[in-house]
Amino acid sequence: MKGNDIFASLLPSSVHVVQSRTELEDTESYGEEERYIANAVPERQHEFRTVRVCARRALGQLGHAGIALVPDEKRAPVWPAGVVGSMTHCVGFRAAAVASTNDIRGLGIDAELHASLPAETLDIILLPEEQRMVGELNSRYPETAWDRLIFSAKESVFKAWFPLTRQWLDFLECRIILDAQAHSFDAEIQAKGSVAAEHDLTVMNGRWIAEGPSGRGLLGTCITVPLAAVC
Repeated sequence: MKGNDIFASLLPSSVHVVQSRTELEDTESYGEEERYIANAVPERQHEFRTVRVCARRALGQLGHAGIALVPDEKRAPVWPAGVVGSMTHCVGFRAAAVASTNDIRGLGIDAELHASLPAETLDIILLPEEQRMVGELNSRYPETAWDRLIFSAKESVFKAWFPLTRQWLDFLECRIILDAQAHSFDAEIQAKGSVAAEHDLTVMNGRWIAEGPSGRGLLGTCITVPLAAVC
């Protein structure tokens, strides 16, 4: 991992990603975006603006310039036609990734602080079998916050899932199976079976990375949904 790069080593070359650990400003103003965050607290305004600067810079690599990125009625980003994308932000980090629909069908990225989840949230986010897996992984690799990593993986799954299905997915409707050695994971959609099958999303494959030991740095996860196979 080089410098600020969290996702560059995780994503295929067809995906353009821009990341920042400092706040960024556009050279021009986008009124639609400013109206959307007019009543937000300053921290929210900063993260909203910076992650969209990242997104516009990434879109520029695909030939799209000066695009306003205002969420739709379900608070999902609206990308230009022919583009799939995903954005993420956490304390001290912003990133956006985009790709052509000629290369992939879906994309999800997520970054989180590398720290364990609050104990009271585990039953809301992790299935019983995921909690058992976390316990086993903690005993072998205690330097990684595996519970937070599963949370991040599910966030990436949801960001890839929603634009393709336009349906929400609950944390407990998705099971993550982590591979600690390969830095990869499988995501099994355990609900909405007909929807998942219709969109060929019953199982999605992802990758992950961790900065430093738990309590330091960031966790990053990503999902890319390949084009449908041609029969």
